[in-house]
Amino acid sequence: MGKFVAFLYGACAYVLFLGAFLYAIGFLGNLAVPKSIDSGSAAGLGTALVIDVILLGLFAFQHSGMARPAFKRWWTRIVPESVERSTYVLLTSLLLFLLFWQWQPLTGIVWKVENPGGRMVLWAIFWLGWFMVLISTFMINHFDLFGLRQVYLHLRGMPYRPVGFRAPAFYKYLRHPIMLGFLIAFWATPDMTFGHLLFAVATSGYILIALQLEERDLVRLHGDDYQRYQQRVGMLFPFKK
Repeated sequence: MGKFVAFLYGACAYVLFLGAFLYAIGFLGNLAVPKSIDSGSAAGLGTALVIDVILLGLFAFQHSGMARPAFKRWWTRIVPESVERSTYVLLTSLLLFLLFWQWQPLTGIVWKVENPGGRMVLWAIFWLGWFMVLISTFMINHFDLFGLRQVYLHLRGMPYRPVGFRAPAFYKYLRHPIMLGFLIAFWATPDMTFGHLLFAVATSGYILIALQLEERDLVRLHGDDYQRYQQRVGMLFPFKK
């Protein structure tokens, strides 16, 4: 793949990710998007549940499966290494847009906070979660995480070197601040519907399972350094026994 074409491909994948990230905020918050988690008309309850579970399952299968080192070793026989991460980001974003488009709302109310102060607090927590997600990516290497660093180095004719293990800022206190931010954002809402609850429960379960797989991969990659980090720093809470 030509260097400039690879860079353009990576840049487009990154722009699509930004669109998916921003749309996800509107989707979960029912804010300024044409199709949100509680908007539109759904089919029957059974059909809606099946469709939503399939959409969530497709995302989980792709997002976790393509992140595994064994898959990457096989995948880079087909896809150039310089665009492997960009391709992962691209497919993740496309599946997110598919989920947003085809999601079936389940609008029964689980809870609804009427108190203005309570609503304000929950909205503040919602935005805090998304801010935590975004800022945590820059604390490690945002552009490496989403494939831009790889295609930029390829464009410059420079070899790619992994960022390596480090624990700056939030990572000094918990191992996965990005995932904690997602959990906060998924659950913090003043208007919890059954559809939103399904999304929150399913994605929370997926995060907890996926973190176990990621931790195993990180131990294999970084060895004793990461094991000592595990012993010193909590996974999702800023404390350890």
